Amino acid sequence: MSAAALLCAGALAVPGTAMADDAEPGPGPEQITNGDFATGTSAPWWWTPNASAAVSEGRLCVEVPAGTANAWDVIVGQNDVPIVAGESYELSYTARSTVPLTVQTRVQEAVEPYTTVLATADPVGAEDTRVARTFTASVDQPAASVQLQIGGGERATTFCLDDVSLRGGAEPPVYVPDTGSPVRVNQVGYLPRGPKSGTVVTDAEAPLTWTVKAEDGSTAATGTTVPRGEDPSSRRRVHTFDFGDLTTAGDGYTVEVDGEVSEPFSIRGDLYDSLRSDALAYFYHNRSGIEIDADLVGEQYARPAGHIGVAPNKGDTDVPCRPGVCDYRLDVSGGWYDAGDHGKYVVNGGISVAQLMATYERTLTAPDAESAELGDGALRVPERDNGVPDILDEARWEMDFLIKMQVPAGEQLAGMVHHKMHDAEWTGLPMKPHLDPQQRELHPPSTAATLNLAATAAQCARLYAPFDADFADRCLRAAETAWDAAKRHPDVLADPNDGIGGGAYNDDDVSDEFYWAAAELFTTTGKDIYRQAVLSSAWHGDADAVFPAGGGISWGSTAGLGVLTLATVPNALTADQLVQVRAVVTEGADRYAAQSREQAYGLPYAPRGEDYVWGSNSQVLNNMVVLATAHDLTGDAAYQDAVLRGADYLLGRNPLNQSYVTGYGERDSHNQHHRFWAHQNDPSLPNPAPGSIAGGPNLTAIASGDPVAAEKLSGCAPAMCYVDDIGSWATNEITINWNAPLAFIASYLDDAGEGGQTAAARTCQVTYSSHPWNSGSTVTVRVENTGSDPVSPWALTWLLPGEQRLSHTWSAEFDQHGRTVSARPLSWNRTLAPGSAVDFGFNTSAAGSSPEPGAFKLNGRACSAG
Repeated sequence: MSAAALLCAGALAVPGTAMADDAEPGPGPEQITNGDFATGTSAPWWWTPNASAAVSEGRLCVEVPAGTANAWDVIVGQNDVPIVAGESYELSYTARSTVPLTVQTRVQEAVEPYTTVLATADPVGAEDTRVARTFTASVDQPAASVQLQIGGGERATTFCLDDVSLRGGAEPPVYVPDTGSPVRVNQVGYLPRGPKSGTVVTDAEAPLTWTVKAEDGSTAATGTTVPRGEDPSSRRRVHTFDFGDLTTAGDGYTVEVDGEVSEPFSIRGDLYDSLRSDALAYFYHNRSGIEIDADLVGEQYARPAGHIGVAPNKGDTDVPCRPGVCDYRLDVSGGWYDAGDHGKYVVNGGISVAQLMATYERTLTAPDAESAELGDGALRVPERDNGVPDILDEARWEMDFLIKMQVPAGEQLAGMVHHKMHDAEWTGLPMKPHLDPQQRELHPPSTAATLNLAATAAQCARLYAPFDADFADRCLRAAETAWDAAKRHPDVLADPNDGIGGGAYNDDDVSDEFYWAAAELFTTTGKDIYRQAVLSSAWHGDADAVFPAGGGISWGSTAGLGVLTLATVPNALTADQLVQVRAVVTEGADRYAAQSREQAYGLPYAPRGEDYVWGSNSQVLNNMVVLATAHDLTGDAAYQDAVLRGADYLLGRNPLNQSYVTGYGERDSHNQHHRFWAHQNDPSLPNPAPGSIAGGPNLTAIASGDPVAAEKLSGCAPAMCYVDDIGSWATNEITINWNAPLAFIASYLDDAGEGGQTAAARTCQVTYSSHPWNSGSTVTVRVENTGSDPVSPWALTWLLPGEQRLSHTWSAEFDQHGRTVSARPLSWNRTLAPGSAVDFGFNTSAAGSSPEPGAFKLNGRACSAG
């Protein structure tokens, strides 16, 4: 019997002996040859050619050169080690390094695709460090490679190794997550007028007493829990409790149940102010092609510009296609790095930039939204104070990149859009963008990417028109060119096997992208060709657009983005058609609200079979976007309550007692998978910046090949298949398309917390009176200052529905860009004193009847309707 076969049995049978029936399995045979270097030789160990090594005083010492980019640029290893699937092993060694470093310890295939069964990051310093790692092999590897990857440092070092051992028959590791207190709450806190609920893990059959304690120890509220039985997402028995009647603002509250105490939390109206800013700052942090300024983000997050063609970068300013794809090169600089790697993907960038633009557009359409919080000078972007809302400055950085990905005129697929662009091979970890030495490559165009550009560029055209007409025109040309190209090439699908160096992002159904693009183009242009594309789509009127079987809106399910635009942004749909579209939103929202009410942890997400998907937290957030939109449309508090309960889940009220947002809550995720926010792998690098959301529980993490998930999450309950480890890319990655809905929801919640829940908090009132005649109408507007402070100067902004155009105006200065209208004072009515009002008016011309605007913003703040 071979050694591998003996290992499969879990124990080594020593010749000439018998194993007692009740004997415990012992360790397997030693799999490493010459692991103690006792003979004074190094064979069969090997090391990369850029290093030198020798055995000295019973150790193998490797001279590691300075200035390598990747951990794998310098490796010491041993090949031809047999590994058996299902067997548990312990790999151990003793090491030291004259310059402290983090060893990337690997057991993997020696050749592509380098399938890995053990991947850990192990700090080693100047004193001897003993490293021992236990793992269970996920696949057979008859000739595996044991590697210690020790490159990627700026300074030269001497790395010495001894007592290397790999044995089977190890006790399989049992990972027990630290979930802290069984009393689970939103660790950030609750809005004074919002719902306040929590969950406690307990086997108690009868209700328990809960008590909310104030920071000084006094009792603020008390009641009894509601037993809920076993929660299928966590496979734990739980109770829930509700303390919604407590509205007193304060910090340091806790909930005590049966002697157990929750993490502290606040009750405040401004809870989400910093999260709005931090979630949006994520995009500046991850910009490509620009220096990240310490004055905006702090010294630890500042870095040089990446991928601008300065050595060792090859740069993004002159990028070739992969061999056989095209014979031209493109400048595709700028944009956002997609996720933990340095790739830039159009389908991920598309939904991300769309949701950032929608966050701003909501401030023009939703009665309770505040555009001032996103305006010029409000956010951390280098373009601030340029007269453009900061959030649109940020979105433009990505929008410009997406347009650059379009195939040039005269080429075979002119107008189509390249699906993605990234390194020729997977980017190393850790790796700062300006140190990346790999060749960047364009991958083939796809219909999905082309329609992403058509949709986002159409949205861009209407939003940037008031600020930069030339850029808005450029966006519209790109959008219509992309639409025409997609219609000519409707089934050019991304290759599912194109996963070398970056994710494939394949999608075999682009009907949803066609609907989204048609909806955005129709909303922007009103053209009948796009109206017909919207009305004839199978997605039109189907609630599955916002409540798809896969679990929600995502980069691969984009029809819902079109629905949300049609439902909220003034367009040329008939009144009946608008009612139908809005019914789709509220039907989807009703389903998500029901899920939130029914679940023990309150989240608006209940996938079939508890199948928490990759990036499940983004699905929760996108479902919350649907709920928030329904609340904007209807004012129904049930929708907002479900959004707030979703925030509770993401910020700590969940089976792991984990806040999934860096910097928020007592137990926050902070080791997310990222190339340059990689403190866990390199102590000189920072943890992710505040406001970065982890992907979250993923039931398929182990099957995906994630080595950390394979090591720690075997048999995990669905909502507990998560680990805050930089190596767990299947549960703990951070991406632009997960942070984009977080930014939308943080903005919505901040609006709600700062008084948006009640018109009584508003300090202005607008009376809009329209008097129609044959081919238009005469409109009078009164703006009253109902606050206690004067407003000077003032600017009133709203969206003018339908095809109305302003003609004769009086008593104010007017600007109209598409449907966006603003009125500003003349010299004699510049100041609105408390209790005073200003009256002005205009005539409109329109082909048919037009509804009145739904929302007015005075200097970016919402006004009540008179």
